[in-house]
Amino acid sequence: MATNITWHPSLSHSERSTLRNQPGFTIWFTGLSASGKSTIATALEQHLLRHYHMAAYRLDGDNIRFGLNRDLGFSEADRNENIRRIAEVARLFADSCTVAITSFISPYRRDREAARALHEAKGQPLRFVEVWVDISVEEAEKRDPKGLYKKAREGVIMEFTGVSAPYEEPESAEIHIRSAEESVEESVRRIVAYLEGEGLVRVVA
Repeated sequence: MATNITWHPSLSHSERSTLRNQPGFTIWFTGLSASGKSTIATALEQHLLRHYHMAAYRLDGDNIRFGLNRDLGFSEADRNENIRRIAEVARLFADSCTVAITSFISPYRRDREAARALHEAKGQPLRFVEVWVDISVEEAEKRDPKGLYKKAREGVIMEFTGVSAPYEEPESAEIHIRSAEESVEESVRRIVAYLEGEGLVRVVA
């Protein structure tokens, strides 16, 4: 770790929030592969942009794994580092008063707790909203749009969450969605209702 670095103060988060007329926070989607995380996250991003005119940006495997984290594999250590980097990037987005929407399996409870702690530390705490998109492995396998569960069962993928690697369920997620029972539209409505109730979004007049 570098020691010859100095932190340069800038605008406070409250000053940025006032100037941009919106708060910054992170919505952290977690759940099994094929649970519907990215579909709901995409719909939520569009909803916030179109109906609330909020700056929002979604982080997922497409724009992280093919860029910033392209040097990481899928071992437990690499998955931990993947989530650590994502949490750091999400916090930067949130600190800039953008709504960061992350959509990753993030299977380990300690990694998600570390992401939350990162947002709540450093003197200017930022809101962190965990959304657990809950689905059974059996139902996720029925969907399996990329054929990943099939490859995992055949041994082509050696470490796969829900098959050969664990998924540690959230213990206190702010929002719990059962995607086999709720539509994408219903899920987005529930998330937005929570955000409105917390004063994080407001209807544009």
